[in-house]
This record gives sequence, C-alpha cells and structure tokens, in this order.
Amino acid sequence: MKKGIFILCVSLTVLSCKSDSKTVETDSETIKEKDTLITLTGDFIYYADAAVLQTPKEIYGVVIDDKMHELENAVKPLKNEVTDMVLVTVKVRRFEKPENEEGWPYRLEIKEILKVEKPDLNKKNVIKIGQ
Repeated sequence: MKKGIFILCVSLTVLSCKSDSKTVETDSETIKEKDTLITLTGDFIYYADAAVLQTPKEIYGVVIDDKMHELENAVKPLKNEVTDMVLVTVKVRRFEKPENEEGWPYRLEIKEILKVEKPDLNKKNVIKIGQ
C-alpha cells in the first residue's frame, strides 16, 4: 500500500512539472523562449562597426563582442561583397536598448551559433549603381 501511494505521488509530481520553454508573442513575431534565451533565424551583417540581424519581421542591433566576431568569421567566407547579408540561426539574449541611445528597440547578445547558411546566388534583390 505504501509503495502504491509513493508511486502515485511521484507520478503526480512528474505530471505537474512545467516545461521551461514557452512561446512569447510580440507585435512582430513569435519567438520561442527557453531560460531567457531565444532562437532566431535571419540575415546577419557586420559592417563599419555596426552589427545587425534582420528577421522577416524585425531588425535587431547586435552587441559587438567575441561571439559576434566569431559569427562574422564564420560568415565572411560566404560573402562576395562586404555588404552581403548571410542567413544565420543563433541563440541569443534579447533586451531593450538604453533609452538615451539611437537604434532599434531591441538588442541581441549572441550566446550560441547554431547554423550559418550559404547565400542563395539566384536571389537578385540588390541594386548596384554605377559600375
């Protein structure tokens, strides 16, 4: 009888535990969040001391640190021009920018680089003037 009650208690405890992951709805997109880190996929560029990640619905400033430079070194061989953007998937910490600074409302601090994809060469969405 005691074993039955113990097994019932353990089963209820396991079933009642909440998952650490949740979905956060924002005005611009749905972000999967786990332990305050989120995974985003978007086009990355680092140029003239500014780093940006552009998702289909939002643009983020990226904190320039060692992890960002690691990502830049990973995407550099895939670029034809220094202004090319490369599709990446990264795990980041998202936070609001300081009020007294210019820029996009949110910043990203890269925590983990998950994937770097070769750009689609058939995509012709860049206009070049005067060659």
